Amino acid sequence: MGIKTYRPYTASRRNMTGSDFAEITKKTPEKSLISNKKKNAGRNSQGKITVRHKGGGNKIKYRQIDFRRLKDDVPARVIGIEYDPNRTANIALICYEDGEKAYILAPQGLTDGMKVMSGENAEVRVGNCLPLEKVPVGTMVHNIELYPGKGGQMVRSAGTGAQLVAKEGKYATLRLPSGEMRMVPLGCRATIGIIGNVDHNLVKLGKAGRKRHMGIRPTVRGSVMNPNDHPHGGGEGKTGIGRPGPSTPWGKPALGLKTRKKKKASSKLIVRRRDGKTLK
Repeated sequence: MGIKTYRPYTASRRNMTGSDFAEITKKTPEKSLISNKKKNAGRNSQGKITVRHKGGGNKIKYRQIDFRRLKDDVPARVIGIEYDPNRTANIALICYEDGEKAYILAPQGLTDGMKVMSGENAEVRVGNCLPLEKVPVGTMVHNIELYPGKGGQMVRSAGTGAQLVAKEGKYATLRLPSGEMRMVPLGCRATIGIIGNVDHNLVKLGKAGRKRHMGIRPTVRGSVMNPNDHPHGGGEGKTGIGRPGPSTPWGKPALGLKTRKKKKASSKLIVRRRDGKTLK
């Protein structure tokens, strides 16, 4: 993937960049693997806004991704690499030898015509899905399960990959992209390689309209509101928030408040947090 720049015929175009979609080889999605995606604009069943700053956006179809990869020992051929509007990573359309088609996350280096396979007997090769007990230490993996058979839940964004650093007892230790070291049961599956579209983080939207196309509405700072609208509001000119720490519009602590439950069962599987500390 490369980054495309534009001739600055407007002020917003000057700072705008986008993907050149060099990895994309198939333009239209597979009709049998797409479904309608309902919009709710952040509203619940009562019609009340429960998530702010959502609404609008382009109409998109959901691509049904196979995160579980449970069709073992059946080789599949890569038909094409596609764009997916629902995620930062590209997706690959594969066709198994029995004719069944599926979408998987496209790792870096996967191209049309390549063969992929899942199961304990699969080779340690880009795009293949294996249990962690069959993966050599030091290998980069993605789409990692937390519970065997549930499907990949970790490391699914563009350009990310986790490294298998150790295997001991019933657990494998992984170094996640955030720097966190975490243990995962050896029976969990992971896909070999790093997810493609690695330059995604270099894209600059350039103008507010591209954010609206993504279904994200404007966010107004609390410090420019009136005091009856936000705890940070009020005052003459640019003033401080007037509180010991930042807060939400409803007065709850914000920005840095730890929200993870202290007695969460999976805390014992975290060897080192992403901030370098160990959980007690």
